[in-house]
This record gives sequence, C-alpha cells and structure tokens, in this order.
Amino acid sequence: MSGWLWAIGGAVAASAVWGSLLFATGGFSSEPSPDLAGYGYTSDLCADTSMTPFENADLKAKASTGTASKDANPQHSGAQQASLDIMWCNTSLEKKNASSSDYSSIWLSNTATLHKKTDPGPEFADSYRSYEKQDASTGYRVEAVPGLGDEAFLVTRKDDGSTSSSSYVILGIRDGWMTYQSTWSNYASSSSSTKQPTADEAATMLKTSATETLKRLQNSRSR
Repeated sequence: MSGWLWAIGGAVAASAVWGSLLFATGGFSSEPSPDLAGYGYTSDLCADTSMTPFENADLKAKASTGTASKDANPQHSGAQQASLDIMWCNTSLEKKNASSSDYSSIWLSNTATLHKKTDPGPEFADSYRSYEKQDASTGYRVEAVPGLGDEAFLVTRKDDGSTSSSSYVILGIRDGWMTYQSTWSNYASSSSSTKQPTADEAATMLKTSATETLKRLQNSRSR
C-alpha cells in the first residue's frame, strides 16, 4: 500500500512541476500564436520595395533636396514593439521628362505591419469596405483583388470631374497576420505638359510592385 501511495504522490508532484513549467512558458496561454506567414522585419522597407513597375512607366524618385535625413527621398523608418512591428517607405516621384516648370506631385507610401498579438483578419475587409460607406462629397470604389495574400482590396477615389489630373488609389493586402498597404496619390495642374498615370494604371503598378515586394519581405531577416 505504501508503495502505491508513494507512486501516486510522485506522479502528482511531477504533474505539478510540469504544470508550473507550462504556465511559466505560456503552454497554457489563451493567446493565439501569430501567423506571420514567413514575413520578417526590416528597418529599411524602401530597400525591399520593388520600383520596377514605376520605372517602366517613366517615373523616377525626385532628387533629394538636402543632406539631412529629413530631406532624403525615398524616406524609410520602422519600429519594433511588443505587439506590432511596423515598417514605412515614402517616395516622391516624377516623370523622367518633367520640366522644372511643371506643377505636379506623385506620392507613393508603403506600410508593412507584423501583428504579433492580435489577428487582423476579422476586421481587415471591413476596414477597406468602409470607404464605400463614407457620407462625403468624395466617393470611393472598393473591389476585392484575387491572388494577393489571403485577401486584398483596391480602393479608388471616384473621378470628381475636376479639370486637373489627379488620382488616389489604395491597395491593402493581408497575408496571415501581416498587413501591407500601398497608397498612390498624384496631382498635376491642367497646364502641366507631362501625362500623368491614370487611376487604373496606378492600380496595376501598385499590384505588380506589391507582388515582388512581399516576396522580398518573406526572405528578409531582422536587420
């Protein structure tokens, strides 16, 4: 009898120790494990951003206006935090044959976010579909984009009939717990001599760039 009691007591003690280890290491944690789909953090998202489709459209980054980091073009930044790793890349573009007298601007802004605590999936679609619900003078068209990540949406500002050439396009992609957004904004006065890309052309460039950029991010390591 005493042998059985010692055996039972030993098993209970071992279970208690094992349970303590599980609690200490998060084995009993209710928090889901983040699915980052192989994506990694990089401190320079611009280095991983594919500019080929824009270059093929005769666009180039504007020359930097100074030597300070705030004057750089493109500009990159990033932050690693407990719940999120966020990476940014902003680029000011211009037509390769643009003259100094042309009044125009083209902005490309890319953001990649690694969600480490909360699954962005349940809210992702609604965050882009909400553009169609805005009760404002500016309207937007939202459409699903197949073949990019787990889900992707393209948001295009509707033409307001302005005499100037301008467009605003957003591409949002979710792949696991990684989200990526690429935003295009361009404006040119009616007197500008350079032809600006249309919203449809901009959308094609964003999708082509994102496809290659995400491949590069999956191969990146924290650096």
